[in-house]
Amino acid sequence: MQSPDPIRSIVIVGGGTAGWMAAAAFARNLGRHLSITLVESEDIGTVGVGEATIPPIKLFNAMLGLDEAEFMRETRATYKLGIRFHDWRHLGQDYFHPFGVYGLKPELGHFLQFWLRMQAQGHDIGPVSDYSLCTLAALQGRMGRQSDDGAMATFGSAYHFDAGLYARYLRRYSQQLGVIRVEGLIADVQQHPESGNVQSVRLKDGRGIAGDLFIDCSGFRGLLIEQTLGTGYDDWSHWLPCDRAMAMPCAHGGAQIQPYTSSTAREGGWQWHIPLQHRVGNGYVYSSRFVDDDTAEATLRANLEGEPLAEPNRLRFQTGRRKKFWNKNVVALGLASGFIEPLESTSIHLIQSGINKLLLHFPDRSFAPANIEAYNRRQHLDYERIRDFIILHYHATARDDSGLWRYTRTMEIPDSLAHKIEVFRERGAFAHAAEEMFTPTSWMAVMMGQGIIPQSHDPLVAYEDIATLRDGFARMKDHLKQLADTLPTQHAYLKQNGMLAIS
Repeated sequence: MQSPDPIRSIVIVGGGTAGWMAAAAFARNLGRHLSITLVESEDIGTVGVGEATIPPIKLFNAMLGLDEAEFMRETRATYKLGIRFHDWRHLGQDYFHPFGVYGLKPELGHFLQFWLRMQAQGHDIGPVSDYSLCTLAALQGRMGRQSDDGAMATFGSAYHFDAGLYARYLRRYSQQLGVIRVEGLIADVQQHPESGNVQSVRLKDGRGIAGDLFIDCSGFRGLLIEQTLGTGYDDWSHWLPCDRAMAMPCAHGGAQIQPYTSSTAREGGWQWHIPLQHRVGNGYVYSSRFVDDDTAEATLRANLEGEPLAEPNRLRFQTGRRKKFWNKNVVALGLASGFIEPLESTSIHLIQSGINKLLLHFPDRSFAPANIEAYNRRQHLDYERIRDFIILHYHATARDDSGLWRYTRTMEIPDSLAHKIEVFRERGAFAHAAEEMFTPTSWMAVMMGQGIIPQSHDPLVAYEDIATLRDGFARMKDHLKQLADTLPTQHAYLKQNGMLAIS
């Protein structure tokens, strides 16, 4: 057995959210054993529009040991209990995708099956949203803290925050742990003449920065993973045709700060609304095949709740992923690794997922191909499962009022998604894979919200006494409503816990 030849230096190319998340995680876990250098330039802007997250971000912050109240103040953060979807199935219809689970216990499959049986026998017990504490609290603008038992154990939350402030917060954190930040523009990249591994990057001023492992956080251009290594890209725009985004912050319009993201389907795509402490994030994700830029901007401006705080930030993208996330001694994170539109707030999560998996598959200087392949396989599956979940929103629609919706509702979809829909429609079962990001709660919320209703239920629940079930649902519904009504408003909760950066 050979002893490994350990990595002695990591070079991160690019800052922004991806670069500083990587720097912080590596410094926290590996900083005592190797050097970490991050190269960025103030002359190169970052996309910086990622404002909404999903619950695993809490695990990342906890791994870093961040104080939640300080983090909330520093990033002007608010809480997020889920996403409210407007006009996705058809115009005038809303539904809510909650975090947490339905019912009073985590066994979603049992709750749904009992609910389906009651519906099948004509008992009017109300929609499933009546049994989601997150939904009930969110739609009243209320917030609470998840617990280990009782009804609050069914609660779940994530954050809305200013991605630029988050990157700066993690930069300070990382530098305190010894990460070296180098300001400068990269002029060229040196590769090993035989292996093709990246050996160093040279800045415009002539400085060279060598490393063993390189992390490409250079955004859409993929300076190392694509421009240097020519890794290739899998284009998914035939399933997800949106290829433009326009982001524009505005002032609060006087309403209370809601603890959820709003997503409203528009003629050529969808518009997001994300309330932070100091402003509201807005954007329009759209397909240039079905709506032009001027119309998209007019639509965005017409649907702001307050005065614009900046001119639109215009982005172009191609939905898809790199053919390899890890190629030779380069690992791509963030936009350098691929792009899936932020409909379910997965951009920052995919950075986190890539970092976590890299720590699990951390190499030595031999860069064993089997280890790299294992990492790539796991990342590919993550992207594919999230891709399918996003496609579901577009495909399961009754809208036919514009070219985009006529296209997406009739297009062929991946077999993996078709199978999930078929299994759920048959009797409310979940074809759920190991390590899948989105839980059965999420799949259930979106499928039923988009009109995919199970035709039957598990025959095993037919043995349960119907009167007992009816009484149980009534008690559960009353208990969850009463609990939601007692929770403080989000503003009051932030103030009570010292999380407000502004009064």
